[in-house]
Amino acid sequence: MTDSPTGGAAFGDQRLSAEARHGLGIGPVLQPFEDVRKIAVLRGGGLGDVLFSVPALESLAAAYPEATVTLLGTEAHAALFRGRPGPVHRVEPLPFAHGVRPGPEDPQAVALFRQRMRGEQFDLAVQLHGGGRFSNPFLLELGARHTVGTRTEDAAALERSIPYLYYQHEVLRALEVVGLAGAAPAALQPELEPLADEEALLAGLLDDGRPSLVTLHPGATDQRRRWPASYFGQVAAWAADEGCQVLVVGDPSDAELADEVVDRGRERAGSGNGGSIKSVAGRLGLEELSAVLRASDVMLGNDSGPRHLAQAVGTPTVGIYWVGNLIMAGPLGRTMHRVHMSWMTRCPACSADLTQVGWTAERCPHEFSLTQEIRAEDVYANLRQLRATSLLLRGK
Repeated sequence: MTDSPTGGAAFGDQRLSAEARHGLGIGPVLQPFEDVRKIAVLRGGGLGDVLFSVPALESLAAAYPEATVTLLGTEAHAALFRGRPGPVHRVEPLPFAHGVRPGPEDPQAVALFRQRMRGEQFDLAVQLHGGGRFSNPFLLELGARHTVGTRTEDAAALERSIPYLYYQHEVLRALEVVGLAGAAPAALQPELEPLADEEALLAGLLDDGRPSLVTLHPGATDQRRRWPASYFGQVAAWAADEGCQVLVVGDPSDAELADEVVDRGRERAGSGNGGSIKSVAGRLGLEELSAVLRASDVMLGNDSGPRHLAQAVGTPTVGIYWVGNLIMAGPLGRTMHRVHMSWMTRCPACSADLTQVGWTAERCPHEFSLTQEIRAEDVYANLRQLRATSLLLRGK
């Protein structure tokens, strides 16, 4: 869980205007720090969270080409970057600590991690992990010569900071932060290089008789962000009837939902086509998932990690979003990525204002799909268009 503001006007470092440089930047691009050889970047969270940080990591690597970049993240992040060229030299998994990484906390493990990281003698530490109430003190304990990041009014001060305001695209927020360290944007969207053994990772997963692959991900951490399983099933049926192989992906917690999508799809598919709709949810590691998504002509998913991963490996996507999530996490381009969004702003049961995030208003107790009014017909129309587009733009 990342930090959350407690309300009130956010603020930035009063020195920014005096130090700002002209040039391409999301916000001020300040003078780089001198003699930076070792950089630590704090970014925990899930798959999508770390992918949002990739353009900022690329920008830091470009601004400090002689420096090593250490990501303070999770074991999943280590698996994501393992074997790929890119800006991350190594990943140090974070200990479980309140507001930094949720889980069974062990104060001794936290103390040992901090001691070990202080021994690294980082020149620059970058906080990309929320508003700073918990992450800024954690970062300061590492003892880096310079610190930059976001902060809310109640967060500990860093050497250079910008205000944390919730409704900002996460990629652009991270780029604005690294601008404080003199790193102008080197990229605007996350991109991951292919794995060397991707073809081997696909063994047994692809159907040679159906050369077009469509991947669906019906899951999302927040149940409200989930498009109904029956709608995913209808899209799966239409794709199968047009000759596509359909794979439903997800982690083990998505397995039951994925099976429901497969069942609904097979019920609606024409004779002989239902068998091309299958679930591999819970069966793929991160490397295999990355390979499947790269091999896909189009990926359809909710606002969740697999959709962001599909975009990062270069696959066209159709995304299902609530408008607030689109502001923070939607794809920036539309040639390769289409979005369908719900404009719902009040709970249909109690009229609670859904635009107020957890620290400004209590979440109402009602569970429902924010996106249930998005029509399957409209989504499939975009999926068909992108299937044709991907053949041209991806050389298929």
